[in-house]
Amino acid sequence: MSGLVNTLVIVAVVAVVIVRQFGARRIGTDRRWWLLPVILAVVALREPGILDAHHRTESAILLGVEVVIGLATGAGWAWTTRLWTEADGSVWSKSTKASAGVWIVGIALRVGLFALGAAVGVHQDSSALMLGLAATLLVRSGVLVWRAQPHTGVAGPAPAYGLGMARPTWKERV
Repeated sequence: MSGLVNTLVIVAVVAVVIVRQFGARRIGTDRRWWLLPVILAVVALREPGILDAHHRTESAILLGVEVVIGLATGAGWAWTTRLWTEADGSVWSKSTKASAGVWIVGIALRVGLFALGAAVGVHQDSSALMLGLAATLLVRSGVLVWRAQPHTGVAGPAPAYGLGMARPTWKERV
């Protein structure tokens, strides 16, 4: 795919994911939560321009940092997402204002990384951004599925950052 098509795919996926996550959604622990991130990673890794041919080492370092930023963003997003259990036992999630903050910081770090690469003359392909997005979605989905499963000693899903261990069975106002 061309860089323009990659960029359009990235923007579309981010828009759909963000819009969906700021509304209440049921977490299905039996679904293939890993499928979209794996598809994005495969598409990104198939691109020949993921590493700059003239600056392989610098490009690989920037790609590694992009993936680490993606992993951290996914983990932060997952732990700032509110989970609750409905009366029927289903687990629901909704991103919070803190989740929006995690996204803003993640985007700012990615922009800074791109600026750093441009400053040192490294050509950066949109495939690196797609790989970072795949890492974000994979970690977020994995942590949410893990949190949604009942844990010993905890009634309901594992708590989010800053919340006590006791989980209400009703939906709180956000």
